[in-house]
Amino acid sequence: MNQNLTFDSDLINRYDTAGPRYTSYPTALELHDGFEEQDYVRQIELSNARGGPLSLYVHIPFCDTVCFYCACNKIITNNRQHSEPYLQNLIKEIALQGALFDRKRIVDQLHWGGGTPTFLNNAQMQALMNALREHFHFRSDDEGQYSIEVDPRETNDSTIAELRRLGFNRISLGLQDFDVNVQKAVNRIQSEQETFAVLAAARKEGFRSASIDLIYGLPLQTVQSFSVTLDKILAVEPDRFSVFNYAHLPQRFKTQRQIYEADLPSAEVKLAILQTVIQRLTEAGYVYIGMDHFAKPDDELAVAQREGKLYRNFQGYSTHSDCDLIGLGITSIGRVGDAYIQNAKELETYAQALSRDYLPVFKGVVLTQDDKIRREVITQLICHFELHFGAIEQQFALVFDDYFAKELRELENMQADGLLVVSSSGIKVLPAGRLLIRNICMIFDRYLAKKNAAFSKVI
Repeated sequence: MNQNLTFDSDLINRYDTAGPRYTSYPTALELHDGFEEQDYVRQIELSNARGGPLSLYVHIPFCDTVCFYCACNKIITNNRQHSEPYLQNLIKEIALQGALFDRKRIVDQLHWGGGTPTFLNNAQMQALMNALREHFHFRSDDEGQYSIEVDPRETNDSTIAELRRLGFNRISLGLQDFDVNVQKAVNRIQSEQETFAVLAAARKEGFRSASIDLIYGLPLQTVQSFSVTLDKILAVEPDRFSVFNYAHLPQRFKTQRQIYEADLPSAEVKLAILQTVIQRLTEAGYVYIGMDHFAKPDDELAVAQREGKLYRNFQGYSTHSDCDLIGLGITSIGRVGDAYIQNAKELETYAQALSRDYLPVFKGVVLTQDDKIRREVITQLICHFELHFGAIEQQFALVFDDYFAKELRELENMQADGLLVVSSSGIKVLPAGRLLIRNICMIFDRYLAKKNAAFSKVI
């Protein structure tokens, strides 16, 4: 596919509004507490009737230090003993959920996220993986996509070797920025040596993919300082980059109140940093997958995008659209059957439910037919930058021009601005529209008007 991007600062400024990242549609804001355990069980039964592979997400919430920019669901503690009761409850949840899913369904994907999954020691990680393998059917041929997020400050050669022995074959390294002043401003001191030592260990142990996470828009960042960070990382050629836009929302995330707003780069500087990132990574041969992701041309994400098989879920871009996603641990969100389900957010609530042998369901939502139609439209646009009306019409037995008459009229301004082309057969996003794909998807979001203030800026 054509990977060209056009960076038009005037267009970006004009469309710079708040909007969802569309890791799901409807977004997690539509989950409600009227969805209970019995509703989830019914969705599991529907999922089993349909069959197909599974994806597991395991949330490890603990970190021993707080990064001021963080908007994740985490628990800050230096006491490693705090993880033990949580681990026992997590293992119990794995058993309860595993008993409800057809044992023949194979786990094609696994992801441990956080927090900091490597907050757990080797024995605890072994116990957790043993429980997962006991209650779910894992691949034995190393062909599954089993990934984990690691903090290089919490990881060494022996940890990496243990993760590979446990079956992980993909790894994501949190970094954000190498600049010392930026690191101090966000309370994340992390050296090049420890970061690249983890990357080297992962390659030595045979991990098939290694990704580096960066953030632009952090305090004290400049185009020049971020370019230095890019130089250092490009020299080691990671398989993927995730370059996230920092969303400063201190009213929602208390830890962000420790960032001095006066130190944040201006909107113009942020755009200049983003433009530099795009230029540098594409010149180095990386493919722009979408949103904030770049990958080498032979990476599975890039291949899936070229083949029209890319998908997007709560962990971001994915290659397995056929998997139902089971969330395990506090705050985790799954997609099972026709529903999205979120677990309890608090440790105590989570523990209380499991002590009574209840699934720790906090919220959920069952998708309507309209939700499913709009989800497919948004997925095709955000993953492949194009949409074929005929495919939607065939899949959902509708006439696209009639069903989306209002939305097609709203796209006319975007077409006039050169973001996309609407033809009789579909929508094609142009190079100038790729960075603004969230804006394009927002046209098809029927919930957005009442929830727009809850989202971060699109750029």
